[in-house]
Amino acid sequence: MALEHAILVSLSERAASGSDLVRRFDASIGFFWSATHQQIYRVLGRMEGDGWISSASIAQADRPTKKLYAVTDAGRAELARWIGEPTTPDAMRSSVSVKMRGASYGDRAALLDDLRRQLDEHTKRLSLYEFLATRDFPDPDALADADLDIYLVLRGGLLMEEFWIRWLTEYLDAHTRPAPSTGKETLR
Repeated sequence: MALEHAILVSLSERAASGSDLVRRFDASIGFFWSATHQQIYRVLGRMEGDGWISSASIAQADRPTKKLYAVTDAGRAELARWIGEPTTPDAMRSSVSVKMRGASYGDRAALLDDLRRQLDEHTKRLSLYEFLATRDFPDPDALADADLDIYLVLRGGLLMEEFWIRWLTEYLDAHTRPAPSTGKETLR
């Protein structure tokens, strides 16, 4: 996926200024597709040049004029084309997984501390996702179309956080319980 497609999805939901898009990425889209403020503004300029979006200048009292971006017919066609093309399953690329596998060859105590920190972050993110699900989607069975799609992506985030919490907890628990008996201990 290209950043352009994430922006097209966001602008299809609602026209926005560049700063609005940055806030949306920080608050929702950024949970699964990250971009810096500079990347977003650079890509907006390229997308406008490609005819996928258009902008209108909006005068503001006591503030500089801002651009409000909207998806054009060409942008909708590109988004539809991209959504319809086959997607290769995302491979799990996880540096923490490699560190966990190689922990015997390094500073396991430092890794366990880092995993505890990550567990805390995943627990906080799960709590946030649960809050958003309860606040924004009190009756998921009544959802359809775009609202259902947004909810189901949030559900994916919930499930992903639950996975990380379970896996990190299992790893931490396995390395903090007493070592198994080898049967070679001497009796005193």
